[in-house]
Amino acid sequence: MDILDLFKKGGPAMWPLLALSILAVSVIFERLWFWLRILTQEKEIVDRVLDAAGDNWEAAADIARQATNQPIGRFLYAPLKLVKNDPESFRLALEATAEDELAGMRRGEKLLEAVIALAPMLGLLGTVLGLQQSVGNLKLGEFGTNAVADVPAGIGTALITTATGLIIAIAALVFYRLFQSFVVNQIKVFRKAGNDLELLYRQSPPDFSNNTSIVLRESSRENFTPPRKRGRNKFSGSPEIPENNDSSLDPEQ
Repeated sequence: MDILDLFKKGGPAMWPLLALSILAVSVIFERLWFWLRILTQEKEIVDRVLDAAGDNWEAAADIARQATNQPIGRFLYAPLKLVKNDPESFRLALEATAEDELAGMRRGEKLLEAVIALAPMLGLLGTVLGLQQSVGNLKLGEFGTNAVADVPAGIGTALITTATGLIIAIAALVFYRLFQSFVVNQIKVFRKAGNDLELLYRQSPPDFSNNTSIVLRESSRENFTPPRKRGRNKFSGSPEIPENNDSSLDPEQ
């Protein structure tokens, strides 16, 4: 018996089960690709940033900026991109970014939870409908005849939806737990990397006096003149209008 034949015998409940299976497979493949990229690159990014931070904070910030396509890169770059910071701001930047990144890592979990809950229920619903159809076609006069022999076959066909729903739910549950374990491991990685970076910051804070970006910002602020000041400077070289008006309006002259 092939899959298409089983699908036809399962009845109408097989269509929503098919939709749930497609949804679960798409989420699973997307999350597998997401975690494969993270787990193969994050250790190298953390090591490079921490090694550079021990000698040059600008180099560490540049390495983290180049790795912002990864969650760990965005996490480490958040405190390093601040122009001037203190230990409290440094820690707050790490904590806020970690919460956002971990929330993004849990994307798709709600869909898998829905599949895990709905698939067995739809399977049972299909089984009940199949049993109702098989037993409902029997009449009182047919008991003890050959028609009753077809009832076990109908029950077996009705159980197809239950088996299908359980298979979908079990597969989704396995990957759901796997992805949750990845998130728990990322919490440990983020905590360790953040603590190491903050420890380096407290031991040797960056020297902002040599930061060219700060010098450029401060020089741009000094050269900036508000619109009102530019308006007054524009007429600073013209004759003083109040003195001319006073002499022209003097009634004694």
